[in-house]
Amino acid sequence: MAKLFAKSLLAILCMMAVSPASAQFSLGKAIKGAGKVVQAATLTDDQMTAYVKEYIDWMDTHNPVTKEDNPYTQRLMKLTEGLTSVEGLPLNFKVYDVIDVNAFACADGSVRVFSSLMDIMSDEELLGVIGHEIGHVAHKDSKKAFRTALLTSALKDGVASTGGKAAALTESQLGSLGEALVNANYSQKQEKDADDYGYEFLKSHGKNPASMALSFKKLKQMQDEAGAQKNSKLNQLFSTHPDLDTRIKRMEERATKDGYPLD
Repeated sequence: MAKLFAKSLLAILCMMAVSPASAQFSLGKAIKGAGKVVQAATLTDDQMTAYVKEYIDWMDTHNPVTKEDNPYTQRLMKLTEGLTSVEGLPLNFKVYDVIDVNAFACADGSVRVFSSLMDIMSDEELLGVIGHEIGHVAHKDSKKAFRTALLTSALKDGVASTGGKAAALTESQLGSLGEALVNANYSQKQEKDADDYGYEFLKSHGKNPASMALSFKKLKQMQDEAGAQKNSKLNQLFSTHPDLDTRIKRMEERATKDGYPLD
């Protein structure tokens, strides 16, 4: 199996918006069966919960998860100390030891950070990424995106169930689901709201909320470096999200007003 396609650090769903690091999909392939979203009425919350759990378990099984004594794991655990739940939903953190630069949060509160992202970001920058992703979970953006991806890809031919229990997904269906999540995007309003939630979440948990601005600055640097590359995936992706300069300015102004350091 080949490596995961890199995607925006802050645009991720479980939405995440990411495919498993162990699987390679065609990002240009159109997702079929969009009309099947009407099936959402047949998908219960219990079924959704079961499918999210199945997906994240599959992700954890098909990606190299660092062990508890690994420096990456220890760093992430120290960084996220005290971040135990969001809106009553338990949070859990793991590191995937893969070469892609990415991170994602899933609708069940699972947050996965890739080791290569940790290699290029400071603790504060990583914290900003995590805060933003938690914002998507809190606003149920991750759940909505997962639901849409599930119904337009893996379950496009119908939701099979026995006694209300969701049927297990096949490897092929999980692959289709991963591809749908890769191609999904949040709206600009969802991104802005996640920024605001992430800022307040970090602040309320004794973390430096200026981390939000620092993470956006890192993304801006990556975007600028990719600017010279024709048809850069980063440039194509950033074009669908709020302007990074605006996001940096908003977060810096809030942090300065609240008396938090910006470096």
